[in-house]
Amino acid sequence: MIEEDSLVGGENQSNEDLMISSVRPTSFEDFIGQDDVKYQMALFIEAAKSRGDVLDHCLIYGPPGLGKTTLANVIARQMHAGIKQTSGPVLERSGDLAAILTKLEPFDI
Repeated sequence: MIEEDSLVGGENQSNEDLMISSVRPTSFEDFIGQDDVKYQMALFIEAAKSRGDVLDHCLIYGPPGLGKTTLANVIARQMHAGIKQTSGPVLERSGDLAAILTKLEPFDI
């Protein structure tokens, strides 16, 4: 069962979560490393924004702790888009993913 304060809902952030999110990078300039990735993503974002379109699909993958969530948040911020976050382990049923996808707004990441 999905808890209300799980990653799926995003509600009820703890003080520790708020503190961590306050020190996370909010732009590509603040994001350390991955210069090639940042350059490519900046190009994709500018192209999408100049077309007035959404960002093309991209998959960010890798082991825990490498900055995937932070990068996704930076991308959303640069696109002036909302972001919905989840993780595989919290999706217990196929309906859980369907619920997230049906709540997406246009341009959401």
